[in-house]
Amino acid sequence: MALMSEADKRRIAEAIAAAERETSGEIVAIVAAESSSYLYAPFLWAAVAALLVPWPLIHFTWWAVQWIYLAQLAVFLGLLAALLPRRVRFSLVPGSVKRSRAHRRAVEQFLAQNLHTTAGRTGVLIFVSVAERYAEILADAGIEAKVPKADWQGIVDQLTRHIGEGRPADGYVSAIKAVGAHLARHFPPGSAAPNELPDHLIVLQ
Repeated sequence: MALMSEADKRRIAEAIAAAERETSGEIVAIVAAESSSYLYAPFLWAAVAALLVPWPLIHFTWWAVQWIYLAQLAVFLGLLAALLPRRVRFSLVPGSVKRSRAHRRAVEQFLAQNLHTTAGRTGVLIFVSVAERYAEILADAGIEAKVPKADWQGIVDQLTRHIGEGRPADGYVSAIKAVGAHLARHFPPGSAAPNELPDHLIVLQ
């Protein structure tokens, strides 16, 4: 995906490394092209429309059942072809469903990246799903207990504002610095603070 250039990725990796030098916590940054394909939506809408086709034809025409069936099939296939393109398909899905899918993928990535296994339970995930226009910060129990939810949401709001302005890398760097400041305040670097997780931006297609 073209959301980030290689230079942007390097900036983000450097920001993570710099933030983690000031804390024993861990930061992982992920950007996903989408959190679901939503392929079911075109099939659902086309099927509903096709199911409605026979009723007016049965009541107001003398068409044979074979022609009614062919009309029903034509409506289904025509609508399916019209609704399958990615942009149209995504517009069919309610915002609440897209947010739910994006949140679920964020949680999946929190576990997949082993953020729940860090020493001190201080892992923080900065997650963005582009197609859903969704951003979230997930923090493990150790740091979650020390930072108000409003502070995390403030960082997310700033991140989404930068992305909306076409400056996603600036948004990530700013978010990483803010998360790092919270981690440094509550979990300063110890004598043994291994870098347990990757410092680069993880891009999911």
